[in-house]
Amino acid sequence: MRLGASTQSYTPYPGPMPLRITGAADAALIDLPWSVPLSAWPEDQIAALPRGLSRHVVRFVRHGDAVLAVKETNPHIAHKEFALLRELERLGAPCVKAVAVVTERTDHAHEELSAALVTEHLVFSLPYRALFSQGLRKGTLKRLIDALAVLLVRLHLAGFYWGDVSLSNALFRRDAAEFSAYLVDAETGDMHHSLTDGQRGYDLEIAITNIAGELLDLQANDDLDDSVDPFEIAERISQRYEQLWLALTETETLTSNIPLHVSERVKALNSMGFDVGEIDMQHTEDGTALTIRPKVVDAGHHSRRLLRLTGLDVQENQARRLLNDLDEFRTLHIDAADDESFGAHQWLTRIFEPTVRAVPRDLRGKLEPAQLFHEVLDHRWYLAQSAGHDVPMPVATASYVKHILPNKEDEVAVLGRSLAEMTAELPALTAEVGTTYAPRDAHENDNTHGWGTVPEPDDAEPPVVRRQTTRKPVTATPRARPTSATDE
Repeated sequence: MRLGASTQSYTPYPGPMPLRITGAADAALIDLPWSVPLSAWPEDQIAALPRGLSRHVVRFVRHGDAVLAVKETNPHIAHKEFALLRELERLGAPCVKAVAVVTERTDHAHEELSAALVTEHLVFSLPYRALFSQGLRKGTLKRLIDALAVLLVRLHLAGFYWGDVSLSNALFRRDAAEFSAYLVDAETGDMHHSLTDGQRGYDLEIAITNIAGELLDLQANDDLDDSVDPFEIAERISQRYEQLWLALTETETLTSNIPLHVSERVKALNSMGFDVGEIDMQHTEDGTALTIRPKVVDAGHHSRRLLRLTGLDVQENQARRLLNDLDEFRTLHIDAADDESFGAHQWLTRIFEPTVRAVPRDLRGKLEPAQLFHEVLDHRWYLAQSAGHDVPMPVATASYVKHILPNKEDEVAVLGRSLAEMTAELPALTAEVGTTYAPRDAHENDNTHGWGTVPEPDDAEPPVVRRQTTRKPVTATPRARPTSATDE
């Protein structure tokens, strides 16, 4: 078209809408194939991890060294859920970490695609159906319900109304002998300053209905034994919830020994894994008694103590078990008994770290280090019961690595060979691995430990510095450079 030849306006062909990624500080996210529907993403980018039931398309995606969970939904729900997860994370509630919201996606034909919510995959977590596929026992099922009850209480204390409480909308991680539950689907939730009794009660009703339905579905698929009563198990969440909620929020009226009663109330909450930040105390109208109620309650009492002492960041029940072993270690070692911090360092370097390092690298991905340590402690107890005497930690670790860990996908404590067969090998294992861990050089990865190890005496003569040069002195006038072969 010649300039000025026509006054008709020119509208270029509309191209694809610009991709928009909100929330992430990771520029590499833009390289994922957002122009392809999530269900058709290439297999080399999909991580083969167990997925729970979902009303949306969900895929686990490899992204560098991490794994992301990507869920397709509409933009409004994606932004709402992203904001809720970020707020819950800020409040310290157990939930998956929100990474980004991806909107304005189009395919190669310029057709609009669904928005996507991106979260971090919770390492070592499983959906409840993956646990049931391993032949879950009734006692373990009850622990799952208990974990979900604790999660619901913590969310309600934070002012979060879930709106769709179910096993499907949570992920579970092994936490010593128990489980910890994490919120994974928050799209039906809402944040409030505090919840009314009606809101909490409705969440519980939804939980009972959903859990009973999920367990009935498992029975229909022969994934749950017929002897399990789904309605009885579903009612358990209400019972456990009410017990925990009452312990955390109950108002007591005290007439005597008030400091003692307050101290006992705080210790009881600490034993349940909660720290009390504030207590609301008020005299009764006639002035004859005092009413008290915990005002600010934070979960993670034991995990915070272990983190402070050792730097290990683990879950609450794992922390409780590790602290018990640490305290036992301090009672048996006089040099570690007096100073708690020093004792914790000695336990970390002499017991915990050598136990974890004793596991072959190809087996370390099966369990978190804290969970692995807990299971070695359990295995050590079984071995000691069978052998009739204490079993050293290195021997118990060697036996666990040989007999238990390779088959860890099964939900049983001791697999394959009998305890009698294992304990029969204890003398051989003792001769092979020893009864104590070899001391580790604290400076093996430190190239500064040798600095200043041989200090100069105070009265030493100052060193004489002699400067030398390799340059030869000029003794004569240099000859002119040859300009031809004849000159040479």
